[in-house]
Amino acid sequence: MQLRIDGGDAIDVRAGELVLLPHNDAHTFGSDLNVAVVPAGQVIQPPRGGGISRINYGGGGEATQLLCGFLGSETSFSPLLASLPPVLKLDVRATASGAWIESSFRFAASEIAAGRIGSTTVITKLSELLFVEAVSQFVASLPAERRGWLAGLRDPQIGHALAALHARPTEAWTAESLALEAGMSRSVFAERFTSLVGQPPMHYLTLWRMQVAAQQLREGRGSVAQIAFQVGYESEAAFSRAFKRQFGTSPGSWRRQAG
Repeated sequence: MQLRIDGGDAIDVRAGELVLLPHNDAHTFGSDLNVAVVPAGQVIQPPRGGGISRINYGGGGEATQLLCGFLGSETSFSPLLASLPPVLKLDVRATASGAWIESSFRFAASEIAAGRIGSTTVITKLSELLFVEAVSQFVASLPAERRGWLAGLRDPQIGHALAALHARPTEAWTAESLALEAGMSRSVFAERFTSLVGQPPMHYLTLWRMQVAAQQLREGRGSVAQIAFQVGYESEAAFSRAFKRQFGTSPGSWRRQAG
């Protein structure tokens, strides 16, 4: 089988391999990419009795079974996804847990097809596991000179600082306190963080806080003043200015539009 992102080269996909499209790019997939393209929406058969949707298409060649799905997120800012290439391919059988993952997916797919209660939850968790495995393999393969969010995450000290920022965005972080968290001097930390991640640490913190705030506004978690305090701002006015710089509108307007 072959897969091709629009405008890209064909990628061979063999049995036991997993293909991820982190940016949800339009793509063509099939045994022969030179034949006329048929949109998936025209051949997808709706699920029966709470099972999974199916595609039965083609004929005349060797039968191939595929399992497709997606992982969704409402967060518009994802440094992880932004750092990934258009296509990630993982040979599941070559991983340490490959045999277990493959057999688990086969079992979960059969349970879904049979309409078993809880089977969709199982395969959701397995999908998340596969995503983590694919990203881990990709990070391990990055060259030493690679720059970007993943390079920062791979660095023990900068990675520790990133984890602290994401875990505790409401803390009154400064460049000095982040450097202390990473076990570095302020100047060396700021230089390495900016070099690896692509932006200064305090700018990154502001961006992450705005994403956390946007999520809380979307979900209706408290007033604007409460959310401002929860993401580390002492005044609603300062928070509103920062939010408007990031999203181009006030927190209240953004909430109404999101709703």
